[in-house]
Amino acid sequence: MRMSEFQRAVHDEFGDAYGRSLMNDLVLGALRDRTAREALDAGVAPREVWLALCEAMDVPPQRRVGVGRIEPTKRSS
Repeated sequence: MRMSEFQRAVHDEFGDAYGRSLMNDLVLGALRDRTAREALDAGVAPREVWLALCEAMDVPPQRRVGVGRIEPTKRSS
């Protein structure tokens, strides 16, 4: 997961204001008692941070995988 995909996933799942609040305020045990922002700044992979955030917020598994990706455009022949 790229950082841009992570940011899109947080926005799509939690919205702008709430997503920002979670990133900066929610301390995640799975990330060694750091916030998502602190973990990313420390070099933790965006995918690992995304999954820890999803686990803490009870995001259903079907909404955790493959999110944040832009659908590829179809080429016309």
